[in-house]
Amino acid sequence: MERYVDPTEQLVIEIFVRDIRKSTEFYRRLGFELVRDDGDFVELTWEGHLLFLDERPDMGPVPDAPQANVRVMVPDVDRFWELAQQMGARVLAPIEDKYYGLRDFAIADPDGFAVRFATRLEDRES
Repeated sequence: MERYVDPTEQLVIEIFVRDIRKSTEFYRRLGFELVRDDGDFVELTWEGHLLFLDERPDMGPVPDAPQANVRVMVPDVDRFWELAQQMGARVLAPIEDKYYGLRDFAIADPDGFAVRFATRLEDRES
């Protein structure tokens, strides 16, 4: 199959948020970079991959458990774990080495969407 668009434009995540300013600040503190701010719609990026925030102030309550997560691969997951702790982020899964070859953890954004940071175990051992 031929590529239609650049891989960084394919399978873009768009998250509905109650408070665009609060959510934008959350993601920027984690290291996402601001690409575009249209007031009620924000584009962020991580290494060229896009994350959209779409403000929907009338959404229902924050769910107890997220329906999905976005995974961000980083060379030093422990540094991001420390950052998440400093931010006071709600922990969904604490940091640990996993059977599937990653050291990872998951936190919830202000609207309950899960963000998972991970490092390959093989990269930590070298």
